[in-house]
Amino acid sequence: MKGLVLAAGYATRLRPLTEHTAKPLLPLAGRPMLDYLVEAIQAAGVGEVHVVTNSRFARDFERWAGGRNGVFVHDDGTWTNEDRLGAVGDIQFTVERAELEDDLLIVAGDNLFEFDLREIVDFWRAKDDGSAIAVREVDDRQLLRQYSVLDVDAGERVTSFVEKPDEPQGTLAGVAIYVLHREHVPLVRRYLEEGNVPDQPGRFFAWLSTRAPLYAYRFTGDWLDIGDREQLLEADNRMRKRAGLPARAEYALS
Repeated sequence: MKGLVLAAGYATRLRPLTEHTAKPLLPLAGRPMLDYLVEAIQAAGVGEVHVVTNSRFARDFERWAGGRNGVFVHDDGTWTNEDRLGAVGDIQFTVERAELEDDLLIVAGDNLFEFDLREIVDFWRAKDDGSAIAVREVDDRQLLRQYSVLDVDAGERVTSFVEKPDEPQGTLAGVAIYVLHREHVPLVRRYLEEGNVPDQPGRFFAWLSTRAPLYAYRFTGDWLDIGDREQLLEADNRMRKRAGLPARAEYALS
């Protein structure tokens, strides 16, 4: 299994913080948030982690990766939010660039979570015949409109998958943490060749769920999708608390 971190977005909602710093490299308790994510992936027994980013921040990621065993940075060649490949496009780009023919643990670079990634990997291995997505219960309907909303059968196989629904029909939200079976990796190209939306990885997995087994791993514990300043401050203070540092009223780069 190989790890793939999606870190090629431009984080326009966090500007001006992200004018000169990519969101996954913003510090939480003094360390880039990407540190925590890559450590979690490697702790799950994944020895090789591929981070895909854009040309604007590629050198920053390469400096960050320097000296880290098993971490590889890939520049997708884009420079602006307008010409980005999109998350699904970046998955395919990295698969081709790194010649990945393995099972993939795919994680968005702005996720902060508490559960052990070994749990979803073990869950996926026990299913044996499909891919997997991490899910959790969310009671806030307003928040559900920002996520993938799923329904599953008694065996935890996904039976319904709607990306960012206007009217959520359930409370099970998908998180941008996936295990993509090696037999399903070629389907990323097929999805794109059919002209489907190249952004938002959930759209690909919704498409996949109608063509191959996709299972939902339910996790508990804290999770943050760091998309705005409020969530960034909350993430920073959570990590500061763990590190024994005082909380801050406002987020700062230093």
